[in-house]
Amino acid sequence: MMPDRVVTGRRIVTDGKIIPASIHIVGGTIAAIGGPNDYPLAAEVIDAGEHLVLPGLVDSHVHINEPGRSEWEGFSTATQAAAAGGITTVVDMPLNSIPPTTTVAGLKAKQAAARGQVYVDVAFWGGLVAENQAELEGLIDAGVCGFKCFLIESGVPEFSHVTAAELLPALEIAGAGKRPVLAHAELAGPIQVAAEAAAQVTQSSSKMAYLTYLRSRPNAAEDEAIALMVGLATQTRAPVHIVHHASASSLAMLEAAKNEGVSISAETCPHYLHFAAEEIPNGATQFKCAPPIRERENRGRLWDGLTADIVDMVVSDHSPCVPSLKHLEDGDFMEAWGGVASLGLALPVMWTELSSHGYTPTDIARWLAERPAKLAGLTRKGRIRVGGDADLVIFDGSVSSTLDPSDLRFRNRVCPYLGESLQGRVERTILGGQTIFVREPTGCGRIIGGPRGRLLSR
Repeated sequence: MMPDRVVTGRRIVTDGKIIPASIHIVGGTIAAIGGPNDYPLAAEVIDAGEHLVLPGLVDSHVHINEPGRSEWEGFSTATQAAAAGGITTVVDMPLNSIPPTTTVAGLKAKQAAARGQVYVDVAFWGGLVAENQAELEGLIDAGVCGFKCFLIESGVPEFSHVTAAELLPALEIAGAGKRPVLAHAELAGPIQVAAEAAAQVTQSSSKMAYLTYLRSRPNAAEDEAIALMVGLATQTRAPVHIVHHASASSLAMLEAAKNEGVSISAETCPHYLHFAAEEIPNGATQFKCAPPIRERENRGRLWDGLTADIVDMVVSDHSPCVPSLKHLEDGDFMEAWGGVASLGLALPVMWTELSSHGYTPTDIARWLAERPAKLAGLTRKGRIRVGGDADLVIFDGSVSSTLDPSDLRFRNRVCPYLGESLQGRVERTILGGQTIFVREPTGCGRIIGGPRGRLLSR
């Protein structure tokens, strides 16, 4: 069969190798993989040359917030940012939209808001809250990828946190439906202890100090929460996933659980691997997130956790808000919204770190594409393979640039990476065989065509 188009190049990342190859695309699917010059006539041939050809990235942790808080972020802006960053699939978190995706009706509201607006494929996590256990089976039938919960207050009133007693039956339901439960793993107890110790801090200068915020969310809050989730996963045998893992002091616990056959996985984020607490200026609330960015020593151990496959993947946790909620003018870390906006930046950030840590592009493909797709149960995503979706990113790792606000495509351009020198840039993003983003010879990027992404079910 004559392919619709062929992508050929000398550095194609597939099956853990970098090889010269040609990718034959028919109807949005990879129909064959041949030698670099071994392909029939095609309607279009895209020659990547020496640029890397990676599987389209899968970002399984994105807060799009539409409907209800679309001024924070919307489907159109978020998915254009994804496309420009080589991301061809995002999995939307169940908050901070109104309504949240905690009921089938909430999921339908999300899908209705997204329909006709998405430039990449979009799947959905369901929400697990204190009062929605009766909704879980319906959400599974409706195609959510799994369930996100908080073990501590979420920051928005419509998404309540859950206790261990509430988690136990929910894990049984999720496990029976072969859906993972994703946990924001912090417990209130250690945070309350830290708050009491800091209660006498009243000076505005102290509230602007990043160290004040860091001390308010101690490692123990994560470590105790992860111990709880390990215990529940052991008891129920349900798949559990730790989101935005930041505390290196619980890596040994995760490793032991994995070695014992517990179904538990973990993700971390580029900001935990790129920044360190000692480098964050006072008042720079664009860096605030929960759990917090920790110290250099902790950062190094997180990289070790990736190397050892204790941490499984790297995703953005794009959690934007309107600028006023970040308290940029007064720099108050204790009052600012906690969330890092960075959708579309993971590839250049991770590439910047690549050489200094001794990793290869195959590691990037595994951490940013294959494993997030597997977590979400999106079996046609995350790899360059025959029968998979023809989602590809062509990446030039040789160029460097300083990140400017004009480079950002998400709605509110409050971002800790502004001014950072990053290595590499996306030259082309291909979704289902169609180019959706291309870098012009001038260096400017351009979205191609309209919102042709699909809404996916697991």
